[in-house]
Amino acid sequence: MKISTSSKKIESLKTECVIVPYQARRASSAYRSLNRVTDGFLERVVRQEKFTGCYNKTLTVHVPDTGSFKKVVVIGTGKQDDLSSFKFITLARTCAKHVIAMDPERVLYCFDDLKIKNVTKSRMLRSLALELHNACYQYTETLSKKPPAKSLNECLLHTSESNEQTRRALTEADAIRHGMNLARNLGNLPGNVCTPHRLAQEARKLGRSSQKLKVRVLEESRLKQLNMGAFLAVSRGSYHPGKLICLEYRNAPARQAPIVLIGKGITFDTGGISIKPSATMDEMKFDMCGAACVLGTVAACIRLRLPLNLFGILACAENMPGGNAGKPGDVVTTMSGKTVEILNTDAEGRLVLCDALTYAGCYNPGYVIDIATLTGACVVALGKEASGLMSNHQELADQLIEAGKVSGDRSWQLPLWDEYREQLDSNFATLANIGGRWGGAITAASFLSHFTEDYKWAHLDIAGVAWHSGRAKGATGRPLPLLMEFLLKQAQR
Repeated sequence: MKISTSSKKIESLKTECVIVPYQARRASSAYRSLNRVTDGFLERVVRQEKFTGCYNKTLTVHVPDTGSFKKVVVIGTGKQDDLSSFKFITLARTCAKHVIAMDPERVLYCFDDLKIKNVTKSRMLRSLALELHNACYQYTETLSKKPPAKSLNECLLHTSESNEQTRRALTEADAIRHGMNLARNLGNLPGNVCTPHRLAQEARKLGRSSQKLKVRVLEESRLKQLNMGAFLAVSRGSYHPGKLICLEYRNAPARQAPIVLIGKGITFDTGGISIKPSATMDEMKFDMCGAACVLGTVAACIRLRLPLNLFGILACAENMPGGNAGKPGDVVTTMSGKTVEILNTDAEGRLVLCDALTYAGCYNPGYVIDIATLTGACVVALGKEASGLMSNHQELADQLIEAGKVSGDRSWQLPLWDEYREQLDSNFATLANIGGRWGGAITAASFLSHFTEDYKWAHLDIAGVAWHSGRAKGATGRPLPLLMEFLLKQAQR
């Protein structure tokens, strides 16, 4: 699908469908132009249907043949003062769903004169383009019969913005789309296909696409040399060896401290000896979505040639109940030298991450952010709407929260108080890998915080947002939009 912009008169642009905003009791200039072309037919239908422009409500109008368009989808934007960046992204998502459902060959968006506080026109264009890209996504790799391709060939975004601004907006949207599709494709692959080895192959493939990216894959023999006992306690029960995959994207002066992203890459999580219930266990193929998101984020940054030093670490393993698997009660020594009593082998993500977090310190990072489908407790706390955010550095947390608001990929900060650490006390090791019943998302982050004391760190628990269940089952690519918004801001600095 081609997405482009045009500043020509609306009536001169031939298309099957036009999407136009309608602010509560105040029609946009684009709406008035469309009404004039239809000799008032559009307004008569809107009044007949008593459409008042309530937020995110739509009305599809089949208009008489104008020679330019056949349908107009009017979408309510509510009161101007209530419209925020996040609400606009929701509108863009609704529009995209309508377009895909109608399956036209060509569509025109007319949002140019819509005004949102602190949101530029180019930002609006990027959101419209990205949501349309996301709505077009189809997973096909393991299907024996491919779904029919969508009819939509072109989307025109009507705008008065300069060519340079629109070009940048569409380039950013396309790069984010590319990264999200990579993350979604990997997340949707079944566990027998997407193993740690497959993720290493994908990383090496990405490395071949750019001279700015260096890829190193640390095998289990090297992890043993590094004394990553926690990581190896997870991977040793599986036929598929674990791997620590390091991506080093250098496109800034060497003196600029790198931003390090660490992704949990449990390619399938049975729970190990502490085995999970069988219901919905198939969804544990999504337990590597953090690693997939990091890989997709690096891919998007390469496409945009962001002037950053960005390093990715994918902590990849399969958690299986094999004869060599770790057991509840085992004590292991981490790369940091701290010992961990494994009380529950299903709390494995924090075990691979703690060694990866220690390894990240070797890079002398400016920021470290880990992204992990870590706890069901986070889903209980926040549902499927927001990532859980915890950090040892409030300025970093604030930047991530703001990036989530702007990108529509929100997070919510939870406390990381010392009192939560007490739940991790152990009689037999420095700390246990689980706490008590309460505050499970926080005690998981508290565990990780023991390994991040030397740098600025934030943790994103994405267990609620990384995939959809039910009929819409599939990976979402989140929180890649949040991370890219954060990185774009870092690049501007």
